[in-house]
Amino acid sequence: MDEKDWVVLITLFEEKNMTKAAERLYMTQPALSYRLKNLEAQFGVRLFYKRKKGMEFTSEGEYLVEYAKEMLREFRKMKDDILNMSHEVSGVLRLGVSSNFAQYKLPAILKRFSDQYPSVQFHVNTGWSAKVMDLLHHSGVHLGIMRGNYDWQGEKQLLNEERLYLISKTEINSEDLPKLPMIYYQTDASLKSLIQKWWNNQFSEPPFIAMEVDRQETCKEMVKNGLGYSVVPEICLQPSDELYTLALSYKNNEPVIRDTWLMYDSSVLELSVVKAFITFLNEEKA
Repeated sequence: MDEKDWVVLITLFEEKNMTKAAERLYMTQPALSYRLKNLEAQFGVRLFYKRKKGMEFTSEGEYLVEYAKEMLREFRKMKDDILNMSHEVSGVLRLGVSSNFAQYKLPAILKRFSDQYPSVQFHVNTGWSAKVMDLLHHSGVHLGIMRGNYDWQGEKQLLNEERLYLISKTEINSEDLPKLPMIYYQTDASLKSLIQKWWNNQFSEPPFIAMEVDRQETCKEMVKNGLGYSVVPEICLQPSDELYTLALSYKNNEPVIRDTWLMYDSSVLELSVVKAFITFLNEEKA
């Protein structure tokens, strides 16, 4: 087995679907099937079975997947250690970043850091914060930037605090919200929970959800066209939106705040590229 085999097994295990795994690996399905057959022949065991709803790994296959994850972690660590032997800040910085932060903040941060450290390359995974936590737990990234307060046993730094805002095309009376159409968008559990906490603090009846969309930006466009109101974090608001905004507070006047955290395991501080990026973020915050 080599690095490519490890990645193939892990990807297939995550997708449980040959077509989706091949797409992620930028391989043709016949090429993926051929590689998997060679692996099964090499070990002389069946690694998985095809089912109507996907694939099911055998116990031998699951064992090999765990081995592949461990070997990939060790291989990446070895590459990091070799690159770290140089006094120059260089190598690959692996980041897991929540979608909103990645869209609105990360590009400018990476550009400024890259200007300062041109020998650094970036490997960035974006998604909801729960996905970033999973990457952290499995050492898939050096650093995680997450929105919302998640339990983490390693190092944890507060990067930013921001308000939640009510948005609508025109000014509305917040007391009328239960009767007005709300536009709901898919987001991570921490933001859902925060919005629900604020709503329950303000009202005894549920919101009138008139529309459900898959993305926050789609939601904003619906609001811009006067189809309803929504609640969004400050990070996604731009002056060009030309929306009515109202900063949210609880009944005791405490502002509704969403935190952004930097999380990592202390072991990654051995890497100069990681230390440089953490220092850079702290200087930016200051």
